[in-house]
Amino acid sequence: MQSKVVLITGGSSGIGKSIGTYLKSKGHIVYGTTRSKAKYPDFDDFALLELDVRNAETIAAAVAELIALEGRVDVLVNNAGVGITGPIEETPHEEIANAFAINFHGPLLVAKSVLPQMRKQRSGLIINITSIAGFMGLPYRGIYSASKSALEIVTEAMRMEVKDFGVKITNLAPGDFATNIAAGRFHVTADKESPYYEKYNSTLENINESVAHGENPVQVALAVEKIISSKSPKVSYKVGATSQRLSILLKKMLPQKVFEKLLLKHYKL
Repeated sequence: MQSKVVLITGGSSGIGKSIGTYLKSKGHIVYGTTRSKAKYPDFDDFALLELDVRNAETIAAAVAELIALEGRVDVLVNNAGVGITGPIEETPHEEIANAFAINFHGPLLVAKSVLPQMRKQRSGLIINITSIAGFMGLPYRGIYSASKSALEIVTEAMRMEVKDFGVKITNLAPGDFATNIAAGRFHVTADKESPYYEKYNSTLENINESVAHGENPVQVALAVEKIISSKSPKVSYKVGATSQRLSILLKKMLPQKVFEKLLLKHYKL
């Protein structure tokens, strides 16, 4: 496969780092992004550009720098994201807005920034990293589910709008992978006076255990390479544990209340 110039947001750690390291090993020219390069003085897995997906100026500057260096951008992997957990009633609304700024508005801003160059090239690929959680409303992860679901849907619209320009857009929805996402996640600290205290904390333990025992993130990197190699990418891809991928099918097939009961049983609610 011909070498591609690849830009990966949130590339300094977790899934983004795994994707970048793997693609570089396959001969691609990889640039990752981070909000602060100063935090990674010894990072040498691949080149890093400074970019905050909440800040349009930093996005424009990073994309301009990449084009000045390489003359093109072939692939954008919109990977930067943030976790958020808590009872929706008790989640500060500024944290809800921040989650949408990073998980939904950010990927759109970056995509809009690379599209003029991709249209000029008459080629390009945008892979939006969504989540299996975005296919269903999960208790105490409702805001995260909603932000990823919004990105999933808007991608479906964008790919139809840009197809005549030679640009392809697709979604890649991972399940739970063993990364450090929990370290950067916002989570409500419900006190013992909260009516949600017991069930929320038991659910949070369930969530953390799933991530800790999640799949190897290199699986996501393999999926990204498969998409890059495809002449006609699908609308959406899923990667992760079989049970998590199966949950999407069950939601489509089962009556709504039956599926809801399955989730309640899983989370012991």
